[in-house]
Amino acid sequence: MPTLLHQLLFESTKQDANTPAIIHKKSSWSYQQLEQLVNQQSQALQSLHLKPQQRVAVYLPKQIETVTSFLSISKAGGVFVPVNPVLKAAQVAYILNDCNVQILITSKSRLEGLAPVLENCSDLHTIILVENEVPQIRPALPQHILGWQDYLESAARQAISPSIIDTDMAAILYTSGSTGKPKGVVLSHRNIVTGAKSVSEYLNITSTDRLLAVLPFSFDYGLNQLTASLLKGACCVLLDYLLPRDVVIALESHKITGLAAVPPLWAQLANLEWPKSINDHLRYMTNSGGKMPKSVLTAICKKTPNSQFFLMYGLTEAFRSTYLPPAQLDKRPDSIGKAIPNAEILVVREDGTPCAPHEPGELVHRGSLVALGYWNDPIKTAERFRPAPSQLKELPLTEIAVWSGDTVTKDEEGYLYFVGRKDDMIKTSGYRVSPTEIEEVIYASGLAKEVAALGIEHDSLGQTVVVVVSVEDAADFDEQAIINVCKVQLPNFMIPAKVTVLPVLPKNPNGKIDRKVLTEQFATIFQTTV
Repeated sequence: MPTLLHQLLFESTKQDANTPAIIHKKSSWSYQQLEQLVNQQSQALQSLHLKPQQRVAVYLPKQIETVTSFLSISKAGGVFVPVNPVLKAAQVAYILNDCNVQILITSKSRLEGLAPVLENCSDLHTIILVENEVPQIRPALPQHILGWQDYLESAARQAISPSIIDTDMAAILYTSGSTGKPKGVVLSHRNIVTGAKSVSEYLNITSTDRLLAVLPFSFDYGLNQLTASLLKGACCVLLDYLLPRDVVIALESHKITGLAAVPPLWAQLANLEWPKSINDHLRYMTNSGGKMPKSVLTAICKKTPNSQFFLMYGLTEAFRSTYLPPAQLDKRPDSIGKAIPNAEILVVREDGTPCAPHEPGELVHRGSLVALGYWNDPIKTAERFRPAPSQLKELPLTEIAVWSGDTVTKDEEGYLYFVGRKDDMIKTSGYRVSPTEIEEVIYASGLAKEVAALGIEHDSLGQTVVVVVSVEDAADFDEQAIINVCKVQLPNFMIPAKVTVLPVLPKNPNGKIDRKVLTEQFATIFQTTV
């Protein structure tokens, strides 16, 4: 069995080299063809003197070069950093600098958008474009820029395979925290491979499956569509959809057997007509990234009665934690299920002792899916990655578990139920959003003197972003001006759905803005006005 990320591809190639591995638009690549591309690109990376554990960022939509880059970086001994393609230049530059990226793989159009910020990325020495043509950037960038063909032709003929073990870093995925900038979750080869094995086990994925990848690869849930496919020798169909209808068309035209999505997309798909033929081949569907509304779940299941639906819960720090077997959907539609294979999920009090049935407690995940912590951030790592509860005192080395920050309950049969979060994180469209990151943009604009970004419950989005501000002169308040500032500097999923003004924002006894009071107050206003 494979133990390293790139071995998922190589082992499946041995089983059936000619079966389709990747489909993108009208092109298809077999496992053998994909392996050849990965080997060539791995050698090219070594010719650029990529050292073990150095970071290589990939800022691309889902396409063949994205897939080959992840796998070739792994084979060359590096660490791939998938950058969400919807992020703006400032967020991309932050990621490049935060984890000291030395090589960036992107496209010509994206490079032109990044040019103003790249001169401040001191560790970045090489930029690789997926096109052959290299644009003339003015003023000239300090980095060496290579077109795709020149990059591949630089491949070292006598490449030496680096020494890699399964506990080495494989990837860094950036996820928002409740305060400040995003944190880089460090994943080992063991984390990624174990995740692929665990999910493919309970979903019963085989080489005959065709999985549709609609979620970003920078999202662990999205990345798993690729890794599970490679592990089982299945086919992964890449899709960056413009409209929900594109997903339905792809389901039918590619005879998709497995679809993973988040609640906002499921809500959109539930309102569309599905061709009856989809029911003949769609074997399973999954949801993670937020609570699935019952009405949406019912509507989706009616469209494909032959398909099984899996409700799941996960967090980037431990990939995936629980799933609810489809047979339990009618009986426990509010449950997030039980632990996935090769994981233990505990519900504990603040002192680490186990909760009684139905007693709210924090969800703690232990096992080989627990990540290696947050890149270069020991303080935040210590907050979330802590000693596992109830460890035997005779064990001299401390086992580290992920303390999720999520409050759950467990019934007498061991099924888990989500209650809420301990922090102020906003969960919208499947993304975790830091309120501080939105607030900092608005503060910097000078358009408000006090700012609070809130997550307000929403049927299809999970939560929607609402911003409450106070200003010097209420007569000069311009909601659209604040929204426009956010549109320029933030990705779409962070842009407020509404901005409202109050004379003064309420404070708690410590003098801080009282988000709880604001959330309760504004939820009612929002529901009656939108």
